Amino acid sequence: MHLFSTIFFFPFFGFGFLMYFLPTIVAFARSKRDTTSILLLNLFLGWTMIGWVVALVWAFKTDVPVAVR
Repeated sequence: MHLFSTIFFFPFFGFGFLMYFLPTIVAFARSKRDTTSILLLNLFLGWTMIGWVVALVWAFKTDVPVAVR
């Protein structure tokens, strides 16, 4: 049973975990200013699929430079 769980269960759950947190991973990779907000949106509303898509779009959106006054 141990070999069966290693071959089938861990890659399945690992891939699911990776896909669920894809917006957060993209935000970290792109060094977004709002990475924490994207993580929280993804964590709490990613299961709704609408929240996941919003987080993914937000992660891919280009940051507007902040004007220093």
